[in-house]
Amino acid sequence: MSSTYGENLHLTIFGQSHSPAIGVTVEGIPAGEKVDLDELQRFLNRRAPGKNVWSTPRKEADAPEILSGLVNGYTCGAPLTAIIRNTNTRSQDYANLAVTPRPGHADYTAEVKYGGYQDRAGGGHFSGRLTAPLCIAGGICLQILAREGITLVSRIASIAGITDEGELTGSLAGKEFPVVSDARGEEMREAIAAAREAGDSVGGVIECAIFGAPAGLGDPMFGGMENRIASAVFGIPAVKGVEFGAGFGVASLRGSEDNDAFTVENGKIITETNHCGGILGGISNGMPIVFRAAFKPTPSIAREQQSVNLQTMVPEKMAVTGRHDPCIVPRAVPCVEAAAAIAVYDAYLSRKKEMR
Repeated sequence: MSSTYGENLHLTIFGQSHSPAIGVTVEGIPAGEKVDLDELQRFLNRRAPGKNVWSTPRKEADAPEILSGLVNGYTCGAPLTAIIRNTNTRSQDYANLAVTPRPGHADYTAEVKYGGYQDRAGGGHFSGRLTAPLCIAGGICLQILAREGITLVSRIASIAGITDEGELTGSLAGKEFPVVSDARGEEMREAIAAAREAGDSVGGVIECAIFGAPAGLGDPMFGGMENRIASAVFGIPAVKGVEFGAGFGVASLRGSEDNDAFTVENGKIITETNHCGGILGGISNGMPIVFRAAFKPTPSIAREQQSVNLQTMVPEKMAVTGRHDPCIVPRAVPCVEAAAAIAVYDAYLSRKKEMR
C-alpha cells in the first residue's frame, strides 16, 4: 500500500482504524524547529470524533505520543515518529463485511487487490481514522510555516447544497462549526440532522486559503503546486474533487474575463483578481493560494442498500451498523489544512534549496 508522500519532506502514515495504534513518521524536518505540543493538541481536537451531534459517537482522545525526533520541544533532525492509540474500537460491528462489501466503500476493491488478508474492521487502512496522524504531521507543518509568515485557513463552503456566505479572510479555527455566516451554518446543521434522522448522510465542500506563500513555489508539469496540494488532499478519504481559484467556472469565461491583470502595490507585483487561485504554470505568484475540495456523503448509512454476497455471488440487501458521521465535512476541515500545509512546506523546502 502506498502511504508515503513528499519530495523533501517524506511522510509515511501507518496503522488501521482498529489496530492498537495509528501513526506517522516524518523525515526531512530540519533540526531546531520548535513544536508546541499544546497547540498541536488543540489542532487535533478539531478533527477528533465524538464531540458533537453531527459527528460519530466514537470517542477518542487523539493524544499523540512522540516516539522520536523531538528533544526538549525542538526537532533534532532525526525522523519524527508519533502514534495515537486507538482506545474505543468495536470490531464486531464489521463482522459481516467478510462476505458483503459496503456500497461506496473500499471493501470490494480491497478484496480484489488484497484477497482476504486486509483488515476490514472500521475500514482498516482505508479508514478516515488515518487522517488523525495526517493532522499530526500537518499540524507541525502549520506551526513551522506560520513562523515563515505563511498561514492556512479554511471553512465549510457548502453542505447538502447550502452555501456559506461571505469571504474567507481569516482563521475560523475558534468556531465549532467553521463557516463565515452562522445563519447558513445553522441551515447546514439542520440538513445534517435531517439526514441522520433518515438514516442517511450528506456531503459538501471545504475551501482553503493560503496567505503569505511567496512567489516561486512549485514547478511546471508534474511538480506544480496544484499537483502537490491535490495529491496530498486526495489522501483524505471521501475527497472526490479539487479545484483551484475559479475552478471549473473558468470553462464558461472568456480569456478577457479569466485573466488576472497585473499591477503594483507597495512596490510588489500583485494581480487585481485571483481567478488563477495564486498559481500560474504550477508556480505560486505571491497571491493567496485558494482551492476547494469536494467531499462525498459518508457511505456508511443505516438505510438498507443493495450489495452482493461474495461467497454465493448472489445479490442481497444490507444495512451498515457501527458508529459513523452523518456528514464528514465539519471534521475534515483541519484535515484539508493539514494536507495543504504538508504540500506547501515540502515545496517551501525545495525553494530554500534552490535559493542557496
